[in-house]
Formats: sequence, structure tokens, C-alpha cells
Amino acid sequence: MRTLKFSKSKRSDFLKVLRERVDDYFKTNGITRYGNRNMVIKTIFMLSLLFIPILILNLGVVDNPWVLFGLYLTSGLGMAGVGMGVMHDAIHGSYSKSRTVNKYLGYTMNLIGANANVWKVQHNVLHHTYTNIDHADDDINAPFFLRFSPNAKRYWLHKFQHLYIWIFYGLSTVSWITTKDFIRIKRYHRLGFFNGKGELNREIVKIVLWKALYFSYTLVLPLIMVPLPAWMVILAFLSMHVITGLSISLVFQTAHIMPDTSFPKPDEDGIMENDWAVHQLLTTTNFAPRSRFFSWLIGGLNFQVEHHLLPNICHVHYPKLSKIVSQTAKEFELPYYVKKNFAVALRDHVKMLYTLGRV
Repeated sequence: MRTLKFSKSKRSDFLKVLRERVDDYFKTNGITRYGNRNMVIKTIFMLSLLFIPILILNLGVVDNPWVLFGLYLTSGLGMAGVGMGVMHDAIHGSYSKSRTVNKYLGYTMNLIGANANVWKVQHNVLHHTYTNIDHADDDINAPFFLRFSPNAKRYWLHKFQHLYIWIFYGLSTVSWITTKDFIRIKRYHRLGFFNGKGELNREIVKIVLWKALYFSYTLVLPLIMVPLPAWMVILAFLSMHVITGLSISLVFQTAHIMPDTSFPKPDEDGIMENDWAVHQLLTTTNFAPRSRFFSWLIGGLNFQVEHHLLPNICHVHYPKLSKIVSQTAKEFELPYYVKKNFAVALRDHVKMLYTLGRV
């Protein structure tokens, strides 16, 4: 991947003004930009939703198929909740002022079968810096059978991607817990990450050990302890990941792969047309801003504009900050995309997938 640079523009003061207003908001209200008591309550709830059903399965007291699937599906919701509402803030360093707290809560990513260090590169560095830029943002660098950008090559089967996308969204975390981290870390090594002496090999060993731990308590022990056919336990385990995969994929992809958002291309010198902050506004969409419960459930990721501009601030503050962001964007004559609810956002996302399959 060649080095990309963002240009300066007459609206480059936007981010400076925004940050000044956000800083003033926290000072005036005497509150921290990190998590609060509600964040702690959410963490306890989501971790319990994830681990208590798995603990029950490992106790060997479940002998009913409906209970088996119910517990795994519940754990799947907890897994999505931990990923979106706990791990995400921790790895961005916005959960707590303490680096130690962020570090160890970031390891919840490893506890759900993925890898925190690989995620940092994929999400914090590549996605947040190069949002919607082909070959640079790994969130839109899809396998050949999916097309997430108008700048990617189009094949005939993409005409049907709006129909079969649900299968791949549902299986996305299965890929994550098996092959994705290994493929990504090797690619990131070639890009210049994990390049310390012996660092790549150490990270690969850590990935293997963490995944072994994950599979041991989510699948191997239930296979031993649950007195039901192995195929049924495996199917229930996969159903857990379908719930998690759909939840996470739809929330993250709906924020960027939309009819309104842009997919900017650099010029021949690798220079982007706009500065970084304007680029984020052009490539990101909010949805369901008035739904407090939905926002709580998905870790404030319905306020993606705020998250991309202010990733070092905990998501519990986004609803209040959204008023500041939207007003500042309006003053600078910049777009601020928002869909009134998730259903509308999801409809438009599917429309965009349909369009990308044909144009």
C-alpha cells in the first residue's frame, strides 16, 4: 500500500474548532471524557451475558436442545455487546484514563476469539485513517465475491450480493476466530507493522494460544459436558456466531457503505482531495440518533461520525456531543449524514450493495 496524505483545505479549521468546543463541553460540565458508572454497569452486564450461558453449558446440566441453543444465542448477543460496547472503547483508549484498564479490557477481544493487536492495526490505524479508501481501509477490502466500493473490480456475481451478503455477514466472526487474524497479521507485517525482532512470530504464538483458550471453553468443554449429539452442540456454537456476526457486521458496515457516503480516491501522487476530518464526514453516516436503548446496546456506534472524529472519547458521551458536531459541520458548510432509524439505514445499505453489484 502506498503512502497516502490528506491535503489542507479552506475548511481545515473545522477539526480545531470542533475540538475546542468539545473540550469546553467537558470543562463546563465538569465531567471526564472517559467512561462513567453507566459504562461499568454495561461492562458487567455484557460480560455476564457472554460468560454465564457458557458457564452453564460447561457445568453439564443442560440436556435440552432448546436450552442449548438458547444459551449459545444469548452468549452470542453478549459477545456482540462486549465487542461493540466494551472492547471497542478499551482498544481506542477511551474506556478509562488508566492505560492498564484499557489494556486488560481490550483483551476481551481475545476472549471472544479474535486478537486485540491485529484489530488495533485493522481498525484504529487503517480504517480510522483511510476510511472508504480502496486498498487502504481493510473494512472494505473484501474477498472477490463481495464489492464494497465503486472503485473495486466488479464481477457478474456481485449482482446478487445484496441477497447472499447475509450469509457472509453471519459467518464473518467464524472467519475471525479461525483464519482472519493469521491472514491479516502477515499482511500487516508486509506493510511495516509487527516488524520488531521476532515480533511477528511472538504475536502468532499469542494468537494461537488465545484461540486455543477460546475454543476450549466455548466448544470443546461443551462437547464433553453436554449430553447431546456433537453435531447439535457444534450447530448451536455456529448459531452463536451467526448472531454475533450479523450484529457486528450490520452495525459497522451500515455506517460507511451507504448511498450518501463517498469513496474518495487519491491523485497520482497519493494526495487525497480533503483533509482528514472532512474526509471522515464525507465517508461516515449516523443512524437512530434518538434511540437511547439502541445506542446503549451497540456501544454508541450509531454515532459513527462522532466516533470517527473523536475516537479518544468514550461512546457514552456521543449523544450530547452529536449536537456540537452537527452544528459545527453546518457552520463550515460540511455534510453531516444521519438516518432517522436503523431500519432506514439498513434499507439504504442494501440499496448500496445492490447498486455496487450493477454499477
